[in-house]
Amino acid sequence: MNSAAGTAACASAPAVVFGAAAGGARSAPGPGGIRVCGLRREALTCRSLRISQAATSLSSEPALAGTARRSTPWRRKPVLIECYLEGLKTAIIEGDVVGGTCVNRGCVPSKALLAVSGRMRELHDEHHMKSLGLQVSSPGYDRQAVADHANNLASKIRSNLTNSMKVLGVDILTGFGTIVGKQKVRYGKDKEITARNIIIATGSVPFVPKGIEIDGKTVFTSDHALKLESVPDWIAIVGSGYIGLEFSDVYTALGSEVTFVEALDQLMPGFDPEIAKLAQRVLINPRNIDYHTGVFASKITPAKNGKPVLIELIDAKTKEHKETLEVDAALIATGRAPFTKGLGLENINVVTQRGFIPVDEQMRVMDADGNVVPNLYCIGDANGKLMLAHAASAQGISVIEQISGRDHILNHLSIPAACFTHPEISMVGLTEPQAREKADKEGFEISVVKTSFKANTKALAENEGDGLAKLIYRPDTGEILGVHILGLHAADLIHEASNAIALGTRVQDIKYAVHAHPTLSEVMDELFKAAKVNSGVSHSVNEPVAA
Repeated sequence: MNSAAGTAACASAPAVVFGAAAGGARSAPGPGGIRVCGLRREALTCRSLRISQAATSLSSEPALAGTARRSTPWRRKPVLIECYLEGLKTAIIEGDVVGGTCVNRGCVPSKALLAVSGRMRELHDEHHMKSLGLQVSSPGYDRQAVADHANNLASKIRSNLTNSMKVLGVDILTGFGTIVGKQKVRYGKDKEITARNIIIATGSVPFVPKGIEIDGKTVFTSDHALKLESVPDWIAIVGSGYIGLEFSDVYTALGSEVTFVEALDQLMPGFDPEIAKLAQRVLINPRNIDYHTGVFASKITPAKNGKPVLIELIDAKTKEHKETLEVDAALIATGRAPFTKGLGLENINVVTQRGFIPVDEQMRVMDADGNVVPNLYCIGDANGKLMLAHAASAQGISVIEQISGRDHILNHLSIPAACFTHPEISMVGLTEPQAREKADKEGFEISVVKTSFKANTKALAENEGDGLAKLIYRPDTGEILGVHILGLHAADLIHEASNAIALGTRVQDIKYAVHAHPTLSEVMDELFKAAKVNSGVSHSVNEPVAA
């Protein structure tokens, strides 16, 4: 936990939050404060102090909330205010800089770069501009100014967060947190703090496979890429998930040629296959992007002495050498690894599983014997349940409910995810193959309906008709199993579906919701209205009352 650790106290009793995450810190809640930080995708968000609601029931007893190498982002502010209003004393143990991965190396700076790439992409699309009656000549950019935009945004939010914590009376304790015993954390050189409950929220770091040499200049991870110290003519991106896709959007908009190197047989593994196929047609094929699938980058050597970056590719199955690529730079976007070393877990008989801290459905840490460790929780990337910043935040809130004596179990299938390309991709719940597998196993049928952005007035007004929304559901009950969207503002549209899943709303009920016209939300309206449930399936809402 060489990143950050935070402590929170209820009333007069201290509570500790430690969060260390060199790469994707999430949040660490505690009955007086929550610390959340996360890179997303890692474009992650960070939330922290929603723990306050739970802390009130703790009276004067201490509560410990998570550790994270990174710090909490601005989204903690509402919770911090709650803590303040409830009279909760809160402290954050921070081993790095306030804001953590999310603010400093994650969702915040990446969204700033993607905002630039979106503008550049639009300005360079002469056909699109002419169709709107606009004339643009010779659009260009200043690389350093673009980099400064991302850095300044992170600095501003980091400063706002720090000032907010000070105003609310939150103590920021500096040091690397380590659990030294039950309800006790050591930070800094020899300082210790006790708390009734501890929440580990140490997040994650970029995962770099063996054989890849990182120099931070020509071979680098997302941490380095967000600084935008250069825009290479030709860059290889190893991995075609969220991180790889978003950076391909940035680099191609700024003039780079991109080559994807993907170990699996198709690009964008993990996405719904139909959405991935459409995304390839919209986000890959028309751009200066080529790709190699079914291959590993067994060795990558940084550029040296005038020689380019060398990437040795081997067949993912046979391990035979395929070819050697020579490129100007390589971005390693092969996912993230939990940041859980050095947390002192051995002091409490906890053994990680592939680096992840084992937890039950209530986020309670389990020891090597399969028993719950009292008063110890783990949220976010460190537990491996769902490596998204907002998932960490939701887990933290759930933990505080538990600490407050109110049973709460988070439905992870209701947590949405988004990829902020142009256009965006979003999803919640199961993919179609996952849903069919579940249906076959449990003995029910599924139905799938789709709607196109080409039928949406607002999308057509923007000349952004490329897009698809897809609903997977049970016709026998109306239960929503999954929703997947590719299109304009897909990341915003997905929340209607995620909230429906979280609240247990069925398609036969949500189809009666009214959407303003003309808006993109009507894509969802058309999607739900297209769903047909079996006759006789009941409605859970009352008949509308005429006013």
